[in-house]
This record gives sequence, C-alpha cells and structure tokens, in this order.
Amino acid sequence: MLILLPPSEGKAVHGDGPPLDPAALTLPEIAQAREEVMARLHELCRRPEEDAREILGLSAAQGEAVRRNRALTEAPTLRAADLYTGVLYDRLALPGLLDSAAADRTAESVLIFSGLWGVLAPGDRVPPYRLSMAVRLPGAGPLGAFWRAQLSDLLEKRAEGRVVVDCRSSTYAAAWRPRGTTAERTVSVRVLRETGTGAAATRSVVSHMAKAARGAVAHSLLAEGADPRTPAEVAESLNGVGYTTELHEPDRRGRPWTLDIIERA
Repeated sequence: MLILLPPSEGKAVHGDGPPLDPAALTLPEIAQAREEVMARLHELCRRPEEDAREILGLSAAQGEAVRRNRALTEAPTLRAADLYTGVLYDRLALPGLLDSAAADRTAESVLIFSGLWGVLAPGDRVPPYRLSMAVRLPGAGPLGAFWRAQLSDLLEKRAEGRVVVDCRSSTYAAAWRPRGTTAERTVSVRVLRETGTGAAATRSVVSHMAKAARGAVAHSLLAEGADPRTPAEVAESLNGVGYTTELHEPDRRGRPWTLDIIERA
C-alpha cells in the first residue's frame, strides 16, 4: 500500500536537528532537482519582501516565512512527521504512528507531496519552509509540472504491485498522476456529507472537514495493519473499522477508482 498526502499550510516553525542534507531524503534521485528549487526560492526571497510574498501567495503578516525560506540550508531540521500541522495531520497523528507497532509500515507507506521537496517520507528531516505546489516559481515554472517531470517514472516504479490510496488535493495531485495499471490500483478518497434520510437524503462534497476525514482514514489503514491489494480491499478494510464507504469504478480503463467516505450529519 502507498498513501499519498498533501502537506499542510500550517507548519511548525522550529527544528532541533542537523542542517538539511538533500541526498538523505527519500528518493535521492531527485536531490539535484530539490537543490534547484531551493536555489530558485532563495533567489526569490532575496528580492523585496513584498514581491516575494506576492509570488508565493503570502499575506503581509507572513513575512517571517519569507525570511525562513532564505535560511533553508543552515536552519535546524525536524521530521516531516513533526513539521506539518492542521486538521489532516492532527487526525493522522504521524508521530504516534512512528512510535508504535505501525512504525515500519508508516515509514514505508506514506508519501507527503511538497512544492519544495517533491515528496517526503515521514522520517525525512527538513527545515520549516513555505512553498505551495500552486506557485509558478521564477526560473522553475509551475511547480506541479516541474515535479511531475521529476517524479512520474520514479513513483510508478515505487508503486509497482501496490494499491495507491490518494488523499491529495488537486493542487498536489498535479505532481504525479498514476497511469496505466497503477491508476487501476489507485483509489482517490472523496468525502461526502449526507443529510436527511431515505428518499429525502442529499449529499454534498465537504472541503475543510474532508481533510480531517482523510487524515483519519490514513491513520486507520496504518494503525490497523491493513494490507489491501486492490481498491475493493481498501473499502473492505475501512468498512471493517466503522467507516461507511462507496467504491466507484472508473469510467474507462487506466483511470483511478473513487472511494467515497460518507459522513452523516
């Protein structure tokens, strides 16, 4: 199983580990690409702060994030598991998983997508930063397209023979779109809220709380020791621990399945 996650806008701001070693991160094959994006980001953040904030999509109150981006190579690091905050990561509880019987499974199964690093494993140590995959970074271009060129072949190989549980937002899904038989083993997790009963029941896609539900789903799959090999087995594993799910086949071959998590109001 491979679980794909977005990062979070909220991040810890202090680390206590050694300085960054790009070659020590997961997928060392993209170390050079990581260094290129870091260099472009550093160059951007040396411009007047207002210009950098505009390109990075940051508010006037987020100037400290620009200053942190200037110090990536010297700043203390922390595990990706400890870096990301917010509702998805609160429910996912990665630090606890890494300190449990599920530690090896979590380290091997989880990939966190990042505008700066491409992808990270939970134990990878990086400094606090701010760079969305939605940014068009001067010198590198749209980061979704940049990372897709770097990651597609590597992640297809990593996903070989494994079911892929995709909990990413569309912004981060741009960095890798599983294809062919990998897509046929992929389930994209969607969260629907159901109100009413019987014929009067209606469903709607939820946004903010969908992050919490995706974090809880990922936690359950890891903590319960699930080892699904097909999209149907992902649904069965979640049904077995109390979720209400509906699995939808793709409309044509070579596309991912959709797994709806139904939350009743």
